[in-house]
Amino acid sequence: MGSRNVLHVTFVCTGNTCRSPMAEVIAGRIIAEKGIEHVTVGSAGSAAWPGDPASDGAREAAREAGLDLESHRSMPLTQEVVAASGLLLCMTGHHLRRCEELGGQGRSRLLTEMAGEEGRVDDPFGGSARVYRATFDQLVRLVGVVLDTVARDAESES
Repeated sequence: MGSRNVLHVTFVCTGNTCRSPMAEVIAGRIIAEKGIEHVTVGSAGSAAWPGDPASDGAREAAREAGLDLESHRSMPLTQEVVAASGLLLCMTGHHLRRCEELGGQGRSRLLTEMAGEEGRVDDPFGGSARVYRATFDQLVRLVGVVLDTVARDAESES
């Protein structure tokens, strides 16, 4: 395999305890299963406190799918995080605007729009296990579509 640039994708939500960490572990599994070597993933929150664990609901939804969020700790969205990201995938318009304010113009997208859908990924925080599972399932669908596109685009550029 020749030299290839690595694209770092950061998923962005509010507290970095529910949606973005679930998206990160979903993406990590897809990357491993498909052998995508030129994409790495992370997550951050536009209003996150550093070091908070993933929410109970997010950990349980991930666990039911065979994924592990036990070691996740929240990370605030900063200029440094934005600068290190080749693509910022946002759950809502608020997150998109915050990424752009921090220098992510041209690299920030709504996850739903990039997957060819309308709307946003609603915050399950405080919801029932069913709400978390529905959000997790939505993220599985969206992240799968987006990673296929990102991997295909990166292949055509190399």
